[in-house]
Amino acid sequence: MNLSASNVFSVLPEGLRTDLVGAFNEIARNYREHRWEPAELNGGKLCEAVFTVVDGYIKGQYAPRSSKPNNFPDACRALERNGQVPRSVRIQIPRMLIALYEIRNNRGVGHAGGDVNPNQMDATVVLYMSKWLMAELVRVLHTLTTEEAAKTVDGLIERDIPMVWSDGANKRILATDLTRKQQVLLLLLLEPGESAEEDLMRWLEVGNRASFRRDVLRPLHKDRFIEFDAGRKMMRLLPPGVTAAERIFP
Repeated sequence: MNLSASNVFSVLPEGLRTDLVGAFNEIARNYREHRWEPAELNGGKLCEAVFTVVDGYIKGQYAPRSSKPNNFPDACRALERNGQVPRSVRIQIPRMLIALYEIRNNRGVGHAGGDVNPNQMDATVVLYMSKWLMAELVRVLHTLTTEEAAKTVDGLIERDIPMVWSDGANKRILATDLTRKQQVLLLLLLEPGESAEEDLMRWLEVGNRASFRRDVLRPLHKDRFIEFDAGRKMMRLLPPGVTAAERIFP
């Protein structure tokens, strides 16, 4: 099951969906740019959005926008009394929210006087707790496996790459000084999940499939930047490829 970023939270009101996905993307973007304090601060916004979603799931009606209860930890603990919903919704997600909110408020991020300055370690915790929370929401709302939900969440991460133009169906690399391998990595970075060889060839205006495979795709596969299935004519970016692609643009 392949859910896109546009419909993965279609059950939520537009405003709440925007709050949720927007806060998550801010965390991911700030972390990628090594902006540790903003990455941690946005953990608080995500907590409020996730709480609102969980509260609406339990009540059977979602609020139009996210909001913060007066006493956030107590409100999360109160969710545990709803025994008719899945354990993840009433216990695991709320307890994770309390932990994430604690980092945002009492680790030198949300206000002066915390005993730890914003740092990469805390920001990393915030990022991966946020990914877990988003994946659990996807899993619960769409009845996916944990693995499927995690892959869907990675697809929600928005990347702003000025050197790539797209009208939705077509993509073009605007930077003329990049190698063909670099162009493939950038295009795959923008694609959640797998991409078809035919699409890559069309976007890059490649006419010779044999040379494209020999000189570009197979070397990238050998270096473990991409996973290329020649039989299915499909490929996806691997973690080393993500790192290599993100080093290309400032």
